[in-house]
Amino acid sequence: MFSMQQGKPVEILLVEDNPGDVRLTIEGLKEGKVKNNLHVVEDGVEALSFLHKEGKYADAVRPDLILLDLNLPKKDGREVLTVIKSDNDLCHIPVVVLTTSKAEQDILKAYSLHANCYITKPVDLDQFISVVESIEDFWFTIVKLPRDAEK
Repeated sequence: MFSMQQGKPVEILLVEDNPGDVRLTIEGLKEGKVKNNLHVVEDGVEALSFLHKEGKYADAVRPDLILLDLNLPKKDGREVLTVIKSDNDLCHIPVVVLTTSKAEQDILKAYSLHANCYITKPVDLDQFISVVESIEDFWFTIVKLPRDAEK
């Protein structure tokens, strides 16, 4: 099991194409209590390369948590989520959909694809940072996560 007492930083993969949201996520994680390494990719193709350790991501670490936007270039978040949750090596990594969409069909689709939770990005700066802090607190303080061996 994953334990904060191990002293190792948690590995977070952020899949986000909006530079402003990337900056806010970084800020929110800085404010948090958990030591982390944030890895950022800008589209779905890059996300899957990172997760499958392909090309420039050959030495990528396995993330403990994935923050996934739905509306991405090249391969959207729904496609990425489908691949992650149907892959025996990746399916246990929690995926938090963090997106601007409030559409009921997007929420239903994300959960039907086995997203671990769905969060709509707040427009307000302080609320956005607060949401990121809450994600970090929940997933790394309250929830018990499996700590898979590096593949």
